[in-house]
Amino acid sequence: MRVSDDIDEFLRYLSAERGYSAHTVRAYRTDLNQLAGFAGDRGVTASGELSLELLREWLWVATQAGLARATLARRSASVRSFTAWLGRSDDLVTDPAARLRSPKPGRTLPRVIAQTQMSELLELLAARAAGGEALALRDLAIVELLYASALRVSELVGLDLADIDLERLTVRVTGKGAKERVVPFGVPAKRALVDFLRQGRNPGAAVSADAVKTTPTPAARSHLAVPDVAAPDVAAPDTDASNDTDASNNTTALFLGRRGRRLGVRGVYRLVAALLAAVPGTGPAGPHALRHTAATHLLDGGADLRAVQELLGHVSLGTTQIYTHVSAERLKTSYGLAHPRA
Repeated sequence: MRVSDDIDEFLRYLSAERGYSAHTVRAYRTDLNQLAGFAGDRGVTASGELSLELLREWLWVATQAGLARATLARRSASVRSFTAWLGRSDDLVTDPAARLRSPKPGRTLPRVIAQTQMSELLELLAARAAGGEALALRDLAIVELLYASALRVSELVGLDLADIDLERLTVRVTGKGAKERVVPFGVPAKRALVDFLRQGRNPGAAVSADAVKTTPTPAARSHLAVPDVAAPDVAAPDTDASNDTDASNNTTALFLGRRGRRLGVRGVYRLVAALLAAVPGTGPAGPHALRHTAATHLLDGGADLRAVQELLGHVSLGTTQIYTHVSAERLKTSYGLAHPRA
């Protein structure tokens, strides 16, 4: 069978039987289609003709092209999953990728925003929302919830109205592998959500929670210059709703774009990137930085590692342990700055 046909069948298997997210399936598709093109250039079009030597050459060429170790490791994992599936489907006599080795991806510490900086950002968003403008109310609710519940951006944009429980201060999210979990959020996030639901998403609508009065905070400190975070919705309405499902304002989605449809990942990314552009520090400036920040602040505050694992929806405790390294590094930095004998 042709490699390209087997790839299509494998991707359908990942989606339908394994329940992989659309984002994960796209990543597999990108890697395997690149392999199919590479093999085709060398006259290999049938899956049964794939060999360990061909796969090693594929990774070696990628290495020479300067691809990152993490990318090479992901490609290797993609092809190993693919050929293992082919072996179970009897399309291969032996698995050519069983002995394929790839460099271990280097683990870098994630970017973490200091607590004082997070407070400044949230104060600034609250000051913007004080005027009752719909997008400003929405943006405050988005950032409060991302930070309060340590959500992935895909989990945030996938939220429906029914997923928010304002009485119990919890949100039901669907994470990787279509696994559901319930995570808490705090009173500030509740205030932001209630104000958004009453005044921003559907003005005048009743909200199933006790009346919550939000006292706008003063304008944030003048030294922190943050661009207008509502601008991306106006400037790029087409991409703001990249996950559109319903063109009406009656959609079940919690967060809506400018056109009244489900807000997309790119819209949230632009919002957070605009905010973090003004914050000192290096590293990625997307929504995941808020997830990293929330996890690290929890551990800094004494939270149990396994509780943080459950909050984040990590399958492996080892994945969560990266945040203990972040906390240790922050401790060493503080020690070096403060201790006279450091």
